[in-house]
Amino acid sequence: MGSKILIADDDTLVRSAIQKILHLFDHEVVAVQSGREVLEQVSDEFDVIVLDINMPDMDGFETMECLNRKKIDIPVLFLTGAGSMDYAVRAINLGAYDFLTKPIADIELFHIKIKQAAEKRHFLLQEKEVKKNLESEVLAKTRELAEKNILLEQYSNNLEKATVQIMSSLQAAMEEKDGYTAGHTRRVTEYVVLLGDAAGLNGEDMVVLRRASQFHDIGKLVIDLSCIQKPGTLTPEEWELIKKHPEIGASIIEPLSFMDRERDIIRHHHEKLDGSGYPDGLSDNEIDTLTRIITIADSYDAMTSRRNYRKNLTTPEAIGELRRCGGSQFDVELVEIFAGVVLSVRSLYKQ
Repeated sequence: MGSKILIADDDTLVRSAIQKILHLFDHEVVAVQSGREVLEQVSDEFDVIVLDINMPDMDGFETMECLNRKKIDIPVLFLTGAGSMDYAVRAINLGAYDFLTKPIADIELFHIKIKQAAEKRHFLLQEKEVKKNLESEVLAKTRELAEKNILLEQYSNNLEKATVQIMSSLQAAMEEKDGYTAGHTRRVTEYVVLLGDAAGLNGEDMVVLRRASQFHDIGKLVIDLSCIQKPGTLTPEEWELIKKHPEIGASIIEPLSFMDRERDIIRHHHEKLDGSGYPDGLSDNEIDTLTRIITIADSYDAMTSRRNYRKNLTTPEAIGELRRCGGSQFDVELVEIFAGVVLSVRSLYKQ
């Protein structure tokens, strides 16, 4: 089965001769007499285009330029009676497949060039089809991966929520055993949310801040805190035991990769700006904003909560103490923001 050839030549005798030659080799031929007719007739059904160069109105080179602009990737053979090198160079620069002279002296050679051009066209079509199929496969795989990623993300989110819920339940159970610490985590979380909002934190920081506050004392789960309930002050040994809870809390959080930032906040929520805090003795810029916020909220709730060995402070008294320790223990600017928040909503928290 031959190929489908589109030829253009303004000479009727030449067109007829080329048609007869191509018919001998079982090719289907559509013959036109101008470049404009080529542009009107051309379609993906054709395998090869044969263009005469010297045609009135639109010559072969102009026709080739139009075909290139239309991104038609059918091999073009130029046919001319003038075999100049300049024509050959220009034809090649335009992307022509080959350059032939007329009259056609070697019919077999002419057919070989037509056949080779047709084979290139078939190769281009196969390459295009392979690329199209490959793109379809890539798109299908991309969609499949996207769907799997969504499922994995949903599973991961559900796992995170379940983990957080279990830990929250354990911490709540621990606090309820001690009337003096009951509700401490809930209140600290409420305070940090109020302060974080007032300080203009972004959504991601607020999520981290809330979660860190929920678990800032989780290290106390594995420490015997019965000493807190005894009357009087703590012994040095008891105080050293209590001071271990930030490190232990960070160790508990360590395996949870989705809580890396929360882990650091939990470890450092008893650090002070002057470097006298624990466990690492951080100071100044080593303590980030979220940790500073939790430190203020935690200290405020500790001061305003009842203990068996001391009377709790009122809101104004506790704010006064935060201000007194501003700069050495607490961030001065955050203390003032917090003071504005809690003093305006003090009625929500009974002393």
